[in-house]
Amino acid sequence: MEKEKKLEILRLLQENARRSPAMIASMLGVEEAVVLQVMDEFERDRVIVRYSAMVNWDKVDERRVTAVIDVKVTPQRDVGFDAIAQRIYRFPEVSSVFLMSGAYDLQVVVVGNHIREVAQFVSEKLSTLEHVNSTTTHFLLKRYKWDGVIFDDGEQDQRLVITP
Repeated sequence: MEKEKKLEILRLLQENARRSPAMIASMLGVEEAVVLQVMDEFERDRVIVRYSAMVNWDKVDERRVTAVIDVKVTPQRDVGFDAIAQRIYRFPEVSSVFLMSGAYDLQVVVVGNHIREVAQFVSEKLSTLEHVNSTTTHFLLKRYKWDGVIFDDGEQDQRLVITP
């Protein structure tokens, strides 16, 4: 299968992971077996690492607090930032870790049940790690748009009604 069709399979799955191989095959004008083969190849090569649902937790009666933590670290000889990033992403509280350019080196996303839980993680686990120089914690207050999906209930028309 040509590279462009393979990339289109990835785009279609990323947009909606519930699309069946039959639906994708129909959309692309190829056989379902070909789509299944490409998906198996992507899974085997870890191009596709997981299928997931995007959940608007604000609509569910579930206590969750998300923090984005900027971390300054001292890179280590021969491994740079990788070793400290690996130590950080192994904590169960950590949902994501990114190497960043700019004022901070790593961006760590942590999800907890309460603000105290996140604060305890930062003060007792993260900031005490060797090679961690400083942290700045930002708490996510409201998610308006995430990964291309708008979470807001929609804008209501704010224009005044004009009557004759």
